[in-house]
Amino acid sequence: MSGRPSASRRTVLRGAALTPVAALGLTACGPDGTGSYAPPTPTAPVALGAESEIPKGGAKLYWDHKVVVSRGDDGTLKAYSTLCTHGQCAINKLEGTKLICPCHGSEFDATTGQVTRSPASVPLPEVPVRVEGGKVVVGPEA
Repeated sequence: MSGRPSASRRTVLRGAALTPVAALGLTACGPDGTGSYAPPTPTAPVALGAESEIPKGGAKLYWDHKVVVSRGDDGTLKAYSTLCTHGQCAINKLEGTKLICPCHGSEFDATTGQVTRSPASVPLPEVPVRVEGGKVVVGPEA
């Protein structure tokens, strides 16, 4: 024996080493492998911060709460989940009103929730938003 592993042993070892990586790649695109999911919605009201933090025509990402809130030119607030609809990654980057997913590069419009760059194909789900005592609050009314 030369002490060198046989080709079949090398193949088995290489396959065993790559299996966890392949599995991670499959699950990153959605729990059922299709890229679709049902994102969680707040079950109780969550106060995010001062209403004045969100400029007209702009948006603010509340990364800790996985939500983005935008304000239209007319002053209307809209909120969307920031769990990417492609792989459920938490979106952590906002450039102007463009949300960018760090996992696969999907992009969304923070004012509409619409996909502006694939691989995501489903818009971000809207989250109820309102102002109470000068604070932006998301989630169902108490």
